Amino acid sequence: MKKRVVFFYLLFSWFISAQAADGVVNVASQFNVEQTTDRMENILKQKGMTIFNRINHSEGAKNVGINLRDTQLLIFGNPKVGSVLMQCQQSVAIDLPLKALIWQDKQSNVWITYNQPIYLEKRHQIGGCETTLAKMAKALETITQSAAAN
Repeated sequence: MKKRVVFFYLLFSWFISAQAADGVVNVASQFNVEQTTDRMENILKQKGMTIFNRINHSEGAKNVGINLRDTQLLIFGNPKVGSVLMQCQQSVAIDLPLKALIWQDKQSNVWITYNQPIYLEKRHQIGGCETTLAKMAKALETITQSAAAN
């Protein structure tokens, strides 16, 4: 029964991600890129996640004379969760730690973009970690929604 619930949660999560394409989820933010990235970083830290790096792509582009709309990348994770996924299928390590791209589009809208965990499951043929993937999906959804809105 538990596996069935997890399966339907993952399936439902996949379908409700109207902005999801090829395993990518886009969440609109009410804040600018800097504020959204700060908010997300703070929420991740409060949840006990490790922030491995914060990359300001637009600043890097500026340093080489290229104009790029605001674009930042957070690299984060929890080794207790990621290591379990790697035990199920070690190749998933290529996609871990997790990443969230916070960026501004041509219309000045700000987005948080991340890989849907079900995408990782399919990409790496992960078996036996359905509960972990469901928890990861729920956590990412909650964290990005909190970072993007009041």
